[in-house]
Amino acid sequence: MKILALHADFIEFQPLTKALKTAEEVPMDKKRVEECLVVFTSVEEGDTPAVVEEAKAEIVNIARQVKSDKIVIYPFVHLSSKPAKPDVALTHLKTMETIGGLQVTRAPFGWYKTFNIKIKGHPLSELSRVFEPSIKGPQKEVVSDSLKAEAELTSKFYMFTTEGQTVDIDKFDFTGKENLRKLVDYEIKKSRVYSQEPPHIKIMKSHRLVDYEPASDPGHFRWLPAGIVIKHTLEQLITNWCIGMGAAQVETPIMYDNEHPALKSYLNRFPARRYVVESEDKQLFLRFSACFGQFLALHDAIITYHHLPLRIYELTHYSFRREQSGELTGLKRLRAFTMPDMHTLCADIKTAKKEFLAQFEKSLEWNKAVGLDTEIAFRAERAFFEKHRDWYTALSKVLGKPAMIEIFDTRYAYFITKFECNYIDNMDKASALSTVQIDVENAETYDINYVAKDGSKKKPIILHASLSGSIDRVIYALLENEASKMTRSEIPMFPLFLCPEQVRIVPFSPLSKEHLKAAKSMLKKFQKAKIRAGVDDRNETIGKRIRDAETEWVPYTIVIGDRELKEGKIAVRIRGKKEVMSTDVKSLLKEIKDKIKDYPTEPFSLPAYLTKRPLI
Repeated sequence: MKILALHADFIEFQPLTKALKTAEEVPMDKKRVEECLVVFTSVEEGDTPAVVEEAKAEIVNIARQVKSDKIVIYPFVHLSSKPAKPDVALTHLKTMETIGGLQVTRAPFGWYKTFNIKIKGHPLSELSRVFEPSIKGPQKEVVSDSLKAEAELTSKFYMFTTEGQTVDIDKFDFTGKENLRKLVDYEIKKSRVYSQEPPHIKIMKSHRLVDYEPASDPGHFRWLPAGIVIKHTLEQLITNWCIGMGAAQVETPIMYDNEHPALKSYLNRFPARRYVVESEDKQLFLRFSACFGQFLALHDAIITYHHLPLRIYELTHYSFRREQSGELTGLKRLRAFTMPDMHTLCADIKTAKKEFLAQFEKSLEWNKAVGLDTEIAFRAERAFFEKHRDWYTALSKVLGKPAMIEIFDTRYAYFITKFECNYIDNMDKASALSTVQIDVENAETYDINYVAKDGSKKKPIILHASLSGSIDRVIYALLENEASKMTRSEIPMFPLFLCPEQVRIVPFSPLSKEHLKAAKSMLKKFQKAKIRAGVDDRNETIGKRIRDAETEWVPYTIVIGDRELKEGKIAVRIRGKKEVMSTDVKSLLKEIKDKIKDYPTEPFSLPAYLTKRPLI
């Protein structure tokens, strides 16, 4: 059995339609419960009455900790990849209602329901538990000391102005800064669970970019040919940027020994949950960043002051974090992701601050290049912030707008400060993309040294940087961005360099040899120029084929008919424009190449002719 316990101001829910033929017969009215502990519950194969009793005891324990006397048992099959049969699940759920001494409400079983919940923002407001028949008591996740410290962290949020002032949240004027206000609300309330499906999931499926993989663990996806174009293009772009900044590219293993001395210490200082793997007599963990392999390599390297700052880069396919089931949300929060990870060794804090500023500027440039508007959050230990306030002011001036800053009295992880570029989605949730952190611990943990000018051995300061953030999350933000346009009746489209198919050639009559011959000749010109083009040779009406190109967000649609053959011109429909442009292939090629500039040109692996394309 899996549960996700949420301490809430309220939850309200209402059954809409039956999900199962055997669904309970219940009233269709809306139910609201105030000041309660909401327990999203998934009954799994093999769960026994003993498991249910253990779950009940733990629920009572959590309720006492959060001082709540009202419980809402909410059936939520999506927490599990191996749900129990409906009749067994309902029996166990009814048993859970018998918790003594508390007021228990159960949401109806077997229904599609709408719900709205407001979660309280404190360290115990979101807890997950797993119960298994073979294990006495709840099987709790392996949680690092850093995660535990983060849950208990006392910090204060402020607004930070471009003049270097820290302003209390309730005294700051958010007029015209709605997304910044949403970031602050998200951070303070810490409500990570979505009450409904975010729109990027529908887009990623309808465009056949990415889909769920039911045969895997939740939070792992299958990437399809169109999605691969976008993903690989972004991967190549950020790799080019990091190498362009002087980073040496490496590739390291994806699993490591739990008992390795340096790693064992680091595991407790990194705020992430992990997967555990058994191999012979060893217990290994799947990496949740590139830090492990890169730091071990730097430990073995011969480095002098001449080499600093030294940058090392890896594009991780993949990093693994065992995020809580209830927080898994499409491409925003998942368990296997691609993270461009760069580490920089600096001689001292002065150099680290200079590098941090350069990487901060590069991160802002990245988000502008891919068309994302973000809000900045700084986080810092109080003593470090007070000592380097002028530096933070310089960062804010580069940003050119106010930012949020979280100041904590006690450092709970390896970093002393960091920033994040946060994207605000259509559900008003914030997602960290680009980030840079100043690490003051791991040179000591991994015994990383450099030879100073005087010949002595010294420990560097380390910067952790992902100038883009995870590639999966960048795509989530891009899709959410276009979904937002659709709500404003604007025309959605990918940036041209990311479009899986940049040009669609549509012969007016697919049965005409002349039209198809011209389309084939034109296709070769686009392919030679490394522009992704396709030919719609399906025996459909011209109207349907043009509409399909629009539905697939193809930027340029070319129609070839008798008039175009006669005049030597092409009729081009440009996405987002009403007028049909009359031009020639040479001019169109130049226009597209000028817009793509130096962006990577990833090939599209599906056949160019639509009649040859499988529906993948």
